[in-house]
Amino acid sequence: MKFKLSLSLLLIICATSLVAQNHIHTENDHHHHNHAKNEIGIVNAPVYLVKEKAMAYGVHLHYLRMIKDSKFGLGVGYERLFNEHKHNTFGIVGSYRPIDRLSFSFSPGITFEDEEPSELNLALHFEAVYEFEFHHFHIGPTLGFAYDPEDYHVSLGLHIGYGF
Repeated sequence: MKFKLSLSLLLIICATSLVAQNHIHTENDHHHHNHAKNEIGIVNAPVYLVKEKAMAYGVHLHYLRMIKDSKFGLGVGYERLFNEHKHNTFGIVGSYRPIDRLSFSFSPGITFEDEEPSELNLALHFEAVYEFEFHHFHIGPTLGFAYDPEDYHVSLGLHIGYGF
């Protein structure tokens, strides 16, 4: 129930932003924002493992570099779930920023558990972030989904990033 309420709140925030950003930018518009070329970020989130029907704490770290004159970025990421299996995932991250505060990322990667580090599986991560900026820092809610052959999980957490 709490997850559905949190998801509804995130969707309302994003929808409100989309309506509020219905503004056409011109050459004389001084409110247009240029994002930093690089970003180091962390996501803290409770994670729900669907097949296991269990909750775990998860942390996700990433580095992104924006592609010049585009809304796309590339980088690397790492996720750790602090559950009984001690789940680890390393991946290549692609990001897309359709509007100023909203970004989507896709990360194919390799996942393994601490007890069996040689047993590697392919994994996919998807994430949506809505952020508020404070100088070089940005913070906001994030919604994530991840899949690997053992299980899949969803998360609703907090993204904190530093742009440079």
